[in-house]
Amino acid sequence: MNKILKEKIVEALSSVLPITLIVLLLSITITPMPVGTLVLYLVGAVLLIVGMAFFSLGTDVSMTPMGEGIGAQLPRTKNLFAVVGITFVIGVLITIAEPDLQVLAGQVPSIPNAVLIWTVAIGVGLFFVLAMLRTLFKIRLASLLIVFYIGVLILSAFVPNEFVAVAFDSGGVTTGPITVPFIMALGIGLASIRGDRDAQDDSFGLVALCSIGPILAVLLLGIFYKGGDPGYTAVTVPEVEDTKQVAKLFAYSLPEYVHEVLSALIPIILFCAVFQLVFHRFHRMQLKKIGIGFGYTFFGLSLFLTGVNVGFMPVGHFLGKQLAQSGHSWLLVPLGMLIGYFLVTAEPAVHVLNRQVENITNGGVSQRAMMHSLSIGVACSVGLSMLRVLTGISIYWIVIPGYLLALGLTFFVPKIFTGIAFDSGGVASGPMTSTFLLPFAMGACEALGGNVLTDAFGIVSMVAMTPLLTIQILGLLYHRKMRRTNEAAQSAAEEEEEIIVLEEEEQHA
Repeated sequence: MNKILKEKIVEALSSVLPITLIVLLLSITITPMPVGTLVLYLVGAVLLIVGMAFFSLGTDVSMTPMGEGIGAQLPRTKNLFAVVGITFVIGVLITIAEPDLQVLAGQVPSIPNAVLIWTVAIGVGLFFVLAMLRTLFKIRLASLLIVFYIGVLILSAFVPNEFVAVAFDSGGVTTGPITVPFIMALGIGLASIRGDRDAQDDSFGLVALCSIGPILAVLLLGIFYKGGDPGYTAVTVPEVEDTKQVAKLFAYSLPEYVHEVLSALIPIILFCAVFQLVFHRFHRMQLKKIGIGFGYTFFGLSLFLTGVNVGFMPVGHFLGKQLAQSGHSWLLVPLGMLIGYFLVTAEPAVHVLNRQVENITNGGVSQRAMMHSLSIGVACSVGLSMLRVLTGISIYWIVIPGYLLALGLTFFVPKIFTGIAFDSGGVASGPMTSTFLLPFAMGACEALGGNVLTDAFGIVSMVAMTPLLTIQILGLLYHRKMRRTNEAAQSAAEEEEEIIVLEEEEQHA
């Protein structure tokens, strides 16, 4: 276990170090930063590295086997209504448990947090049921995506502009570090009992469909809820004078995030306990291992959230504001792209997805190729988001062509890559996006005098959209490579056969 933990720490260090160095470089060049704020950021980076390592280890040991076990067991239950009910409850529970959703809910204070959270949770629960039924009854993923995304775009025309960006953002934040490992593992478990040749392809796509439910739910909330105009809570950069104050700030904040993670994990653990009592899926040693894994997950996620919320969120806001006021506001676009390229590597759920893809494709799509594709996609999305902050152009001008192009590519891309691509969109927009990139955009927008709700919000949905394109393009390249490899192998086999025939003819002569 110690060896695996060391590997996870090295992986986390390589993920967090690039963005840390970029911020350090900016702090001594374009955006001079108070020493106290910089120390906050560095301590946050350390907590990120340790937290990500333990979280990653914990999900491998607990969330993944538990999700696969539930996914394999559910279809064996003869009562379809019971399966639907259980799936809906799972979807609601894991969504309420998602820390990113708490962050988004806090940004829209005119809607009570509970109203927004339950709206999103019900949306995820309903579409989780749909995703489960799609896997069991072999419904084509691309068809469902086309129908529902067209429905989203039509419905958004009847919603106040302030709600549109929040709705699209809600689809991204619900698929974070708690949700993704569990949903993806459950998808693999569901597909494993089918045994047909398309089962592997259908193991992906659950995250993709679960990202649509919250968008539709919040759009409907925007139409019917009369709670006043949506607002937002501005990020404040704490003033700290020495390292003792930094330590106090983290010490005071840690219990809050420990409570948040504990309240998120307890419903899932209780559900898993009831599942085990009913179905007796796991033996004693497996349960012990899963219990230890949940402990690692709890410890890692508590440190991770404390690091990003206390250390990264205020620095993101500070950087965005300072860059906008530097007299070279156009730098927001290239620097935003650079930050986005490296920031996605620090998303915990991204590593979970990449490992699953490499395992399912037997190494045909490597973690490295997935990470490069995601990084390019997120870099483009942050660049476009900064362009929106500078110009105030509507999110529709980017989201509608982007989704139409992504849906169009589904007709040309291998089936498995459609699921991987749309899953990647939700996975890329995790806690790093909501606690660093969103404050970064808000800080820049405030400094430029823009409308934060229409110009800064939406960056999460942009981060969730562009991987749909880059991963599907990766799928096209992979398909071409495999076709050329097969053609070369076939040609070599034919040549070898011809040589054998010639040799036989010579022997007869």
